[in-house]
Order: sequence, then C-alpha cells, then structure tokens
Amino acid sequence: MNPHHYMVLWEFMVKPESISVFEETYGPEGAWARLFRRSPDYLGTELLRDLNRPGRYLTLDSWTSREALQRFKQEHHDAYAALDKQCETLTEHEAFYGDLESVGCNPDT
Repeated sequence: MNPHHYMVLWEFMVKPESISVFEETYGPEGAWARLFRRSPDYLGTELLRDLNRPGRYLTLDSWTSREALQRFKQEHHDAYAALDKQCETLTEHEAFYGDLESVGCNPDT
C-alpha cells in the first residue's frame, strides 16, 4: 500500500447568499463527494471555512493517487462537467491551489 495520499486543494470565494448551498454541495456528504464516491480510489473530502475571511473556503479532496483522479475525470467527464457548471453560480472566484502529497505519513497509525 502506498503510504502517501494524493490531495487536491481548491480555494473558493462564496457569494454570501450561496453559503448554505455551497457548504451542502462541497461538504463531505455533498454532491461532489457523492460523484467522487463512484471511484474506489476516492478517500474523502474536507471542507474548511476561513474564520478570518467570511465566504472563503478551501476543499481538500483525497485520492489514492494522481493517476486515479485523472482516470476518474476521464471516465466521468460528462457528470463532472455538468456539476461544475451547475456550481458556477455559487462562487465569485475559485482557484486551484495544487496537487499535494502527504509526507511522512505512517499507514500504521
């Protein structure tokens, strides 16, 4: 088993009137997580709210590998694109922050 986890980090500036819908959609039980769960390589989502900047959120999606996410995006392109389009109206801005890998992760803990 690979002791490292692959993660994708996004930042969103959410419109004030869309916060509750955004949290529901992007949270660990939301529409994105339900779509990602079609893959056995999806490990979960964390939704983080910035306490100092109202409306700023970060999502951290975990996968077994970068290749697993790329494969998922190819296999579920239409559903991914449709959900992405549907969610555009919730935010004022979104930014991809990076492909990340955990370092020093001990799989036995």
